[in-house]
Amino acid sequence: MAKKLTVSASPHVRSKETTTGIMLDVIIALVPALIMCVVYFGLRALVLTAVCVASCVVFEYISRKVMKRNNTVGDLSAVVTGLILAFNLPATLPFWMAIIGSLIAIVVVKQMFGGIGQNFVNPAMTARIILMTSFPTAMAKWVVPFTDTWSADAVTSATPMATLAGVQGGNLTTVTSQLPSLTDMLIGKHGGSMGEVCSIALIIGGLYLIARKVISPIIPFTFIGTVAVFMLFAGKGHIDFVAYELLGGGLMLGAFFMATDYSTSPINKKGKIIFGIGCGLITSVIRIFGSLPEGVSFSIILMNILVPHIENMTTPKPFGAVKEKKAKGEAKA
Repeated sequence: MAKKLTVSASPHVRSKETTTGIMLDVIIALVPALIMCVVYFGLRALVLTAVCVASCVVFEYISRKVMKRNNTVGDLSAVVTGLILAFNLPATLPFWMAIIGSLIAIVVVKQMFGGIGQNFVNPAMTARIILMTSFPTAMAKWVVPFTDTWSADAVTSATPMATLAGVQGGNLTTVTSQLPSLTDMLIGKHGGSMGEVCSIALIIGGLYLIARKVISPIIPFTFIGTVAVFMLFAGKGHIDFVAYELLGGGLMLGAFFMATDYSTSPINKKGKIIFGIGCGLITSVIRIFGSLPEGVSFSIILMNILVPHIENMTTPKPFGAVKEKKAKGEAKA
């Protein structure tokens, strides 16, 4: 019996992977960091995370209904956005501000551009930047771990990044007493955004995503590696300075969980390398020469905008393809 040739529309290469499955893996990878932020910042951190997640899901449901589109709440992407947004906020942030952030992330950045896969910048990062510029005092209130985050008088302190901003030539001698130990930096016993403080939890989550092949290691490794090399020169070879720069701020969170967003990062290998290096350079320049102690958010957003150009420059040419030559008349015109 002759075999039938079935003609169908693309895609012709299919996979068992689904958006829901990928997002579930990301949620699992974020659990260690969530546990640690609750340990350090108390029950309020969990409540604030729940507010972000719930409001993101509600805004996605309502916006899809209003726009008369199929609802995508079940793909868990809104849950991931809510988690990452919460991780970029201080534990004391008023809940209504977090809800505004969720509105910006889901409705303005994601749904107004068509929904999942069509946003050109990272929703959570954009929401964080807007909240930083709109409510700078509330967004810069960094509480000391194990203090009462429900209290208006919660004990606050400068983040390690703010302390490092005043260091000249990588010499930490003048600020050693103001900095936590490198062990504390690794486990997260210092001030900062809820989900960025515990580097070891974020590294574990990132390695889980790499092992599950949810993300490629190219972007996070080139991002972190570029910062390391830059800080080695900026710190005149002081290894401790480099270690603090790598473990402080939102570098680990950004490198593993935000710079690797499918919608806003390059697809091919060369593009990923350029993207990661660009994120690392911009982050380092802002940290060393800028007025802000941290630059991860801005670096990722700026590189997100450049992704279409990076893709155009690095897209592989089809095998055997010959570049068309312009006619002489066209060239002169």
